[in-house]
Amino acid sequence: MRLRPMAAEDLDAVAALEAAISPGPWTRGIFRDCLMAGYDAWVGVDTADRLLAFGILSTGAAEAHILNLGVDPASRRRGYGRRMLRHLLCRARRVGAERAFLEVRVSNLAAQNLYRSLGFHEIGVRLNYYRNPEGREDALVLSLSLDAMGTLGDDSEYAADLGGRSDPGSAPQ
Repeated sequence: MRLRPMAAEDLDAVAALEAAISPGPWTRGIFRDCLMAGYDAWVGVDTADRLLAFGILSTGAAEAHILNLGVDPASRRRGYGRRMLRHLLCRARRVGAERAFLEVRVSNLAAQNLYRSLGFHEIGVRLNYYRNPEGREDALVLSLSLDAMGTLGDDSEYAADLGGRSDPGSAPQ
């Protein structure tokens, strides 16, 4: 998977993927607004430039917020979500963020496992945060200290974001 900044030309594919994977999806307009606001938005694509994953990051006041992260269901369990998340966290560190936050559906155990495997821990619950066909669903609020997390792998994309440091013992999955 090759990572590149999200562009306006990606919005239709990103919104379609979001609609396919989320019970309460963001609209194309929300993704467009993120680009227009200057959020750090990325896509992961294959060699044919087919969308495999996307991620949106907001940073400010020494904090980072993973706003949205998605992986094509046909491409799951290949480490693409982990790679995108690591990439976003590296970018957050590069601009001075000391802590990252995100929300995750209480029903999304796979995502919770991914986040916890990278060191995120639960700091709270947002009641009725997410929309879904049955009504509303709570979100767990997770946090990660970026100062204490060390390096994120030996992938050159991560190492470049970390100022060239790498840890060969923790290759990206």
